Amino acid sequence: MTVMTKGDNLPVPAAALQVAVTWRQGAHVPDVDVSALLLDATGRVRSDADLVFYNQPAHPSGAVRHLGKGQGADGTGADWLWLDLAAVELGMDRVVVAASTDAGTFGQVPFLDVRVALPDGQQVASFTIGDASTETAFVFGEFYRRNGGWKFRAVGQGYASGLAGLATDFGISVAEDPQPVPVAPAPAPPPPLPPAPPASYAAPASYAPPASYAAPGSYPSPAAPPHAAPAAASFPAPPADRLASELALSFAPFTHHASGKERVTCPPNLPPGARVVVEIECRDSISVNIDSCDAYGRADQDLLSTYEDEVHARTFATVPEDRPLSLVVRADTPWTLRVLPLAHARRLVHSLNGRGPDLLVYEGSAGVLSFVHQGQSNFVVWHYFTSDDPEWQGDEEDLLVNEVGRLDVLAPVRAPGLLRIEADGPWRIGVGG
Repeated sequence: MTVMTKGDNLPVPAAALQVAVTWRQGAHVPDVDVSALLLDATGRVRSDADLVFYNQPAHPSGAVRHLGKGQGADGTGADWLWLDLAAVELGMDRVVVAASTDAGTFGQVPFLDVRVALPDGQQVASFTIGDASTETAFVFGEFYRRNGGWKFRAVGQGYASGLAGLATDFGISVAEDPQPVPVAPAPAPPPPLPPAPPASYAAPASYAPPASYAAPGSYPSPAAPPHAAPAAASFPAPPADRLASELALSFAPFTHHASGKERVTCPPNLPPGARVVVEIECRDSISVNIDSCDAYGRADQDLLSTYEDEVHARTFATVPEDRPLSLVVRADTPWTLRVLPLAHARRLVHSLNGRGPDLLVYEGSAGVLSFVHQGQSNFVVWHYFTSDDPEWQGDEEDLLVNEVGRLDVLAPVRAPGLLRIEADGPWRIGVGG
């Protein structure tokens, strides 16, 4: 791995990469929200769609995705981007990795750096920011085309004008009252800061996409050898507030690429008994299906089925207590499967738009949700929430919507929980009537 300083550049493969901005969390440390901007030869975006961040997690080309955040046991935070440089459209010359702070400055963020890694977990480069002060937005680095290939440059440029100033420089339309990059409401405060900072970066050995987030272990320094994937016993048992507990769990996301039908066994670093996000991307397949498997490897439970031409869909699975999670994927064309911490699911706070199957986290109280569907086939929404019956250890399930075609309806929701959406077209879900 190359340790870079400001202004350095190095060649990187025109392939899938993962980029992590990491920092040390603690009392009075602002949260950090990562974004990516795809720029043309003029150094500007073509439209607001060329900004990838929490509320717009995928570029239309599929070349850049925001994977979300994780948290290590030592209080290290990381926010992740996934890039496929080979898929960046011609005419787009740079991919800028930037970030903004929430209610604070980067001078208040310790052990701040950016890391680039390959899909097999091999670290490519790291760049530490050591001179931040009053900035509220930062450009960490950029990937740029050079002589038919790609290079990465360590930039380290701050903006005291915040995300609005950074975005305006790159051609993003900013409202009169600009807001920082939205983030999901924090499910739980980070653990207390340990007495001494970690001495080494620890990337789990089981990394599938280059460590999508460190499993419990340390992060900042690039010098240490890989850290072994955590044992099942290192995860706390879900308490009564299961949702909050699962949202606080982190592990190294797992990625698998294949084609056709295949049974996929996930690595053993997933937290036993916890629910995890299962995400799939696929193009031009007649249908895409995911089933979880029983102890004998047989398809056991239907997790997701879709018939869209362009599939980017999410659902969830529960990790077995006594064995690794195993999934059967069926598709006619190449696909990419990801298993991510539950915190990577989008939060429903006011309203969200989507298309096709998805998974949302609702952390509000009992109330009413609104549902609009523009597709022609089924639109189904399941609500999974903790039972208030002390005799019942499992989750309650409510079928909120089960309709065909276009609709605009309301449905009551009884508690915080997960919303699993089955749809064949665009939809919008909102809080309140």
